[in-house]
Amino acid sequence: MTTRKIIHIDMDAFFVSVEEHDNPALKGHPVVVGHDGPRGVVATANYEARKYGIHSAMAVATAHRLCPNLIVVEGHYSRYKEVSTQIHTIFRDYTDLIEPLSLDEAYLDVTTNKKSFPLAMDIAKEIKQRILETTGLTASAGVSYCKFLAKVASDYRKPNGLCIVHPDRAIAFIDDLKVERFWGVGEKTAERMHTLGVSNGKQLRALSLATLTREFGKMGRVFYDFARGVDNRPIVTEWVRKSVGCERTFSEDLTTHEEMTFQLTPLATELVRRLEKNHFKGRSLVLKVKYNDFRQTTHSHTGTTAIEDMDEILQIATQLLDEVNMHGRTVRLLGLTVTSPIVPEGAHRDLQLTFDW
Repeated sequence: MTTRKIIHIDMDAFFVSVEEHDNPALKGHPVVVGHDGPRGVVATANYEARKYGIHSAMAVATAHRLCPNLIVVEGHYSRYKEVSTQIHTIFRDYTDLIEPLSLDEAYLDVTTNKKSFPLAMDIAKEIKQRILETTGLTASAGVSYCKFLAKVASDYRKPNGLCIVHPDRAIAFIDDLKVERFWGVGEKTAERMHTLGVSNGKQLRALSLATLTREFGKMGRVFYDFARGVDNRPIVTEWVRKSVGCERTFSEDLTTHEEMTFQLTPLATELVRRLEKNHFKGRSLVLKVKYNDFRQTTHSHTGTTAIEDMDEILQIATQLLDEVNMHGRTVRLLGLTVTSPIVPEGAHRDLQLTFDW
């Protein structure tokens, strides 16, 4: 049986790196991409900013407190997509088995590759060099026989790193791996594992399948397999888009249903634009409400035909809004999403990021 050769490519601080490339004066300074307002959120932080504890999804106001001389740059997402297209064009010179995860990240199956390279390591090196020559940006690469280990390896020596996990060294590599690095292990799961006396892969492997499934449900089986270096997930090159949506975080909280109703029109307008752009048709409309205490709720309506008309979206969204009980809270975010897709034949994956606006 042929051992798979999987490469995971992850661009280093992608959004900020593009901004630094286009404006070299930013280099050497702590920089984040995000909106510099009271509700702004960090999209990406460069490595100088990360030294202060700044990370993506952090409030920009918090980032400013951690680093008073922080530079905040508004994102140029059309530019990021342009650079991403250049990067993915390079990938296709080596294989058609590509699973894009985002604009700056992808898995490549190079077991059988277009250039007949015997070693995946050499392909990863060449791809990194070509990305640098084409875009001026650095990428980190992980190489292994499965997606789990390739992903972990790409993070292992960032930035501009290259890490290979050979099948013969996989268990030794996993033994020393902190559980926080395992796919599917978030903050709460990591805390639970620590209470079970598990902090690394070796300790995780010592737990029985029964214990793991009891503690973590279906993910218990995943953790059991990963601790043994088992991950048979295929490279997914095609998929059906499940939803199209948009949301808006307000500079000042909404305090009444009337204010929320007023905001539905621009949201619906943007939603219709995205539906048309992505040629998406779905039967369900979901209203998302996030409160000032960061708790959120959703309300949905499902019909028998596509929800795509502006008037229909507004009518349904208004009805869903009537179901919202604020309980004395204010609202910081509203979102509208169309889901339950009506699937056309031969639908291909359409790589797109949805940004708060």
